[in-house]
Amino acid sequence: MTYRDQLSLFSVSEQKNLSYASQQPELLKIGCDVLHDWKQRVFQYQQQVKAVPPLQQGSLFDATSAADAATPDSIDPFSLPQQNTEFWRWKADGQGVAALYFVIDYKLPILLYVGETVKSGQRWKGDHDCKRYLLNYRQVHYHNQIDTLLGIAFWPQAPVKTRDRQQLESALIHQWRSPFNKENWEFWGTPFTGLVIA
Repeated sequence: MTYRDQLSLFSVSEQKNLSYASQQPELLKIGCDVLHDWKQRVFQYQQQVKAVPPLQQGSLFDATSAADAATPDSIDPFSLPQQNTEFWRWKADGQGVAALYFVIDYKLPILLYVGETVKSGQRWKGDHDCKRYLLNYRQVHYHNQIDTLLGIAFWPQAPVKTRDRQQLESALIHQWRSPFNKENWEFWGTPFTGLVIA
């Protein structure tokens, strides 16, 4: 995907306000209407996902655990306990467990990012691209005086085996079309991913 393709979401005047991270940063200006329209498109798609009842397939064998029985339809990210996105800064009792996690703006609500980790208590320590996306997202909302309620939710029943966990993560990314996951940039554009907010 080229830089020009990424900006197709914006008008010509708004494109002038965007910059690469390697250039002198300028204030990213995304107008209120453009931001609202982008969020509504994501919201409406995800509402359709929530509205379609999951297909129930019978099995000749009982599942041995919740992780073994998990399908994308069996996990509702919006019903999981909400945590602050800065959770990783707090002292934790342990390193955590294998988990899937969901970054959500609970204000609308929209699911922004789906991830997986082997240690839920340590996943966001250090660098993580989604932290930058959230900073940009939050700053654009602040500039437009629009409230957000960003949080993260963990599903700790994820498969312990990395490959199984990653397959479930991939299916959830595909199902929800979470806009901060690179697999879905072609659907929503990339207004928050590669830019620097001054």
